[in-house]
Amino acid sequence: MTKPRIPETDQGIQGAITVAQYDEMQRTLRDRGWIETPSLLKHGITNGQVLEIGYGPGYLGLEWLKQTKDTLLVGLDISPDMQALAQRNAQSYGLSARTQYRLGSCDKLPFNDNTFDAVFTNGSMHEWAIPCSAFDEIWRVLKPGGRYFISDLRRDMNRLMHAFLWLSVRPAEMRPGLGTSIGAAYTPLELETMLAKTCLKEGRVEGNMIGMEISGVK
Repeated sequence: MTKPRIPETDQGIQGAITVAQYDEMQRTLRDRGWIETPSLLKHGITNGQVLEIGYGPGYLGLEWLKQTKDTLLVGLDISPDMQALAQRNAQSYGLSARTQYRLGSCDKLPFNDNTFDAVFTNGSMHEWAIPCSAFDEIWRVLKPGGRYFISDLRRDMNRLMHAFLWLSVRPAEMRPGLGTSIGAAYTPLELETMLAKTCLKEGRVEGNMIGMEISGVK
């Protein structure tokens, strides 16, 4: 039986030590080829000006920029510490000119209607304070024909996959955070129920062994 959801922080990841540890964890995932860049390309997010919600250290968006041409990335995160880190990482990638990292909340995006060719996010949805508002906001800022891709962990993953992820996390100090993130994540059925009340009601929800994806076109 799936345990009840326990909300995690809605303030993002902050504090020098925690941010440094999270950066190390995300770099490890990047170096192992475990970030979602291929999924973004598979779902047709390949051009234009794109919004990333919850960019964290920035590796997903930066790897996406490396594999696309004439693209621009605007990032939105709630953590000032992550903003500073993402800017440093963009500089090390040589991609500062193609990135803009801003602070703000996903339930009230600080952008005009019909601004972006695509919106994507990975691993942040379980922290959103008002997910349904965020879904409607994603729809609002997308241009007609714009694509969206939202992925996150799933709370109902089986115990073997939970154990595999736990043992895979480096540095080990981040393992308790993985546990609380899984506990705050949604199930596919919960997501479908929420989406039905929003502008993303036609979005496709797909689950795998450790997570879920929502994708669609405006």
